[in-house]
Amino acid sequence: MSVTLQITKSNVAVLVLSRVEKRNAFNSEVIHELIQCIEHANTLDIRALVLKTEGKHFSAGADLAWMKSMADNNYADNLADSMQLAKLMQVLATSPHPTICAVQGAAFGGALGLIACCDIALSKDDAQFCLSEVKLGLTPAVISPYVIKAIGERAARRYFLTAEVFDAHTAKQLGLVHQVTGNLDCALDNMLQTLIDNGPVAVKAAKSLINDVANKPINDELIELTAERIAKIRVSDEGQEGLSAFFDKRPPAWQL
Repeated sequence: MSVTLQITKSNVAVLVLSRVEKRNAFNSEVIHELIQCIEHANTLDIRALVLKTEGKHFSAGADLAWMKSMADNNYADNLADSMQLAKLMQVLATSPHPTICAVQGAAFGGALGLIACCDIALSKDDAQFCLSEVKLGLTPAVISPYVIKAIGERAARRYFLTAEVFDAHTAKQLGLVHQVTGNLDCALDNMLQTLIDNGPVAVKAAKSLINDVANKPINDELIELTAERIAKIRVSDEGQEGLSAFFDKRPPAWQL
C-alpha cells in the first residue's frame, strides 16, 4: 500500500501518499488507493481531510513508466484509465469535508490537479510547480477543469502552453495555493485549528453553499435558495448554540 489514512485525536483524517522512491508519482494502483481512501473519508464524521505526501517532493504527477505502458494500449483502455484519474479528482473536489493539502518540493503535472481540488492549499516556500504535460506531447486534460477554476483561463493560457516551472510565490499569486510558509507543519496545524474552532455543521454548509452559488446568475431562484439556507441554519441546534455563546461571551460547545 502506498496510501494510508489515519484519524487524529482532533478527528481529522490525514491521507498520506508514500511512494518516495518514485517522487510520489501515481500509477493506476495509487489512483485506486487514493479513490478508496477519499471515498471512505467522505463517509466519516470528521472535521477535515488533509492530503500530504512523504519525502522531499509532493508529487511528480503521473508515473512515466506507467504512462509508457498505457501508450502501448488501445484507445478504449486509455479512456478507461483516464476516467479513473478523473474519478480521483472528482471525489476529492466534491468531498463534503474541508480539504487541505500541504505541498513541499516539486509538484508537477497531475499533482496540480490534486492541489486545485482541495479547498485550502499550503505550500513550502521553496516548492516548485509545473504543468509539464506538453513537454511530453500531452495535455493536462483531466485536471484542466479544476486547475482553470483555481488559476483562471488567462493564467492557464500561459502555463498550460509553456510548461514553465514556477515558484511558490507565483503559485500564490495565481491562486493555486493560499499560503506560502517556511514551516509547513506549523502552518498546517494552525489552519486545522482555525477550522476546528468553527461550527462543524456550519463549515460543511458553507462549503455546500459555495458549490451551489458559484457562477450562478443572481436571480429569484438563487436569492430564495440563499435566504432559505441562512434561515435553516439560524434555527439549527448549532446555529442557536453559536449565537448564544457569542452573546454570553463564552466558547461554543464544539470548542469545549
